[in-house]
Amino acid sequence: MTPPRSRRDRGLVRPYVVTDGRAHPTRNTLDLVTLVTAVNNRPVNGLSPEKRRVTELCRGGALSVAEVAGHLSLAMSVTKVLLSDLIDSGHITARPPVPKAQLPAAQLLQEVLDGLRSRF
Repeated sequence: MTPPRSRRDRGLVRPYVVTDGRAHPTRNTLDLVTLVTAVNNRPVNGLSPEKRRVTELCRGGALSVAEVAGHLSLAMSVTKVLLSDLIDSGHITARPPVPKAQLPAAQLLQEVLDGLRSRF
C-alpha cells in the first residue's frame, strides 16, 4: 500500500513554471480591483492551462484581479503576470472599477430597495 501524498505534493506547479520564469507583469496598471473580461471570439489554442482557465472564468462576465486569483488559487503576483500576458495577446480586456463618485447616492439605492421590497 502506498502512503497518501501530502497536500504539498498533490498537483503542485511552481509559480515560476506558470509564469514562464517571470516575476513581474508587463503592465503595472493591474491592481486588486481592476476588472477583467474575456474577448469571446479569441481562440484559446496554445494557451497554458492556467491562461485557458482565466479566459473561461472571464467569459461569464467581469471579474476583479483578486477574484481571478482566488478562483485559480494562485498568488496575486502570478495572477497579474498571467493577466498581463492575456491582455497583451488580446484574449482579455481590463478596466478600472467604477469610481465611487459615479455611483448613485446611498439614499437613492435605499429607496429603490425599499420599493422593490414593497412589491414582493
